[in-house]
Amino acid sequence: MTTPQAPCPGWWAYDSAGQTSNEVIDMRLAALTILKEKPMATSRRKATRYAEQFDVPLDGPLLMTLVRVSKKHLPFNPKTFLATIGEGRTMLTFAKGRTVYTQGDPADAVFYVQKGKVRLTVVSKAGKEATIAILTESSFFGEGALAGQLMRMGSAESMSDCEILRVEKGAMMSALHRERTFSDLFVAYLLARNIRYEEDLVDQLFNSSEKRLARVLLLLAHFGKEGVPEAVVPKISQETLAEMIGTTRSRVSFFMNRFRKLGFINYSGGIDGGLQVHSSLLNVVLHD
Repeated sequence: MTTPQAPCPGWWAYDSAGQTSNEVIDMRLAALTILKEKPMATSRRKATRYAEQFDVPLDGPLLMTLVRVSKKHLPFNPKTFLATIGEGRTMLTFAKGRTVYTQGDPADAVFYVQKGKVRLTVVSKAGKEATIAILTESSFFGEGALAGQLMRMGSAESMSDCEILRVEKGAMMSALHRERTFSDLFVAYLLARNIRYEEDLVDQLFNSSEKRLARVLLLLAHFGKEGVPEAVVPKISQETLAEMIGTTRSRVSFFMNRFRKLGFINYSGGIDGGLQVHSSLLNVVLHD
């Protein structure tokens, strides 16, 4: 491997005796080269593996220097932070229908959906369950822990096979205070979701159950969001749809059959398959 031209040596270019040498400088520069090629070298194990790949000998001090330089000098990347494990961050996998947390559990972490769909629900004292939201990839949930919430006010369940990052409360608070880019991303997400909740409230107060159902189906298919709408929405029960729009299952069944006959939706692979939502369903929402 060709070692880049040595610049004026910084703190990382000194050996244990506080002296510089060509060998030390060359090794430090080799370490920085590894960092440029593999910016995720933020642990001893990863640093060692990448060094072996580049055929760079790592002594103890250089190994820890590699870790320190990676953490100190590389720009913070929110997407990397949310896609990797680390201090206070654990990647969890859930099969379909598994519980992420239950109403009443301690609120000690925030979650981020890497892959799959998650359903948030709440149960009243009378035992009636309501679906609050269905979350997709790149969604946060459980953030009430950051606002002093001691117990979970609702439950979270995987609707499909999921990969979810769990960030402990302390690690989340530290990242928000320390990294402005991450704080901006998180605040933007909360604002967007708050707008969605306001729209849900207006929808519930002023629109018919047919319009509410059409809107929910369009949202589940990501119409109106950045990116390409999903061709097929994974199977979702009519009971869940009824909970989301505040009506009965029989009414949902009636409207779904109507939408299907009008060509607004169709079932992919039969009645038990996914649901294909067409943009023509917008006519139901926009029609006065």
